[in-house]
Amino acid sequence: QVQLVESGGGLVQPGGSLRLSCAASGSIFSINAMGWYRQAPGKQRELVAVISSQGSTNYADSVKGRFTISRDSAKNTVNLQMNSLKPDDTAVYYCNVDWYRIDGRRSYSWGQGTQVTVSS
Repeated sequence: QVQLVESGGGLVQPGGSLRLSCAASGSIFSINAMGWYRQAPGKQRELVAVISSQGSTNYADSVKGRFTISRDSAKNTVNLQMNSLKPDDTAVYYCNVDWYRIDGRRSYSWGQGTQVTVSS
């Protein structure tokens, strides 16, 4: 089992910044990709950004140039630096981890979600 603990959400004015963090712990053999998704009220959950074990990244078009994803593989953490925030970025943000168990099985886990609200 793996536990994902997210932090860093909150209320910020348009144009402001927030940094989300997610720490994975448990019986993890290795981690492939780590990413962030978000879900706004009445909308489907969507990919925000993902980073592979080799460090390659992929971003939603709506956040390119404003958000930066990074990871510390030694600590099993993933961060999302969000700059120039817009009201449309308001959503619950979820950490997602693609990982291998010690017995070789592949699993996907979600964090509990952290609220990000962009409003004046």
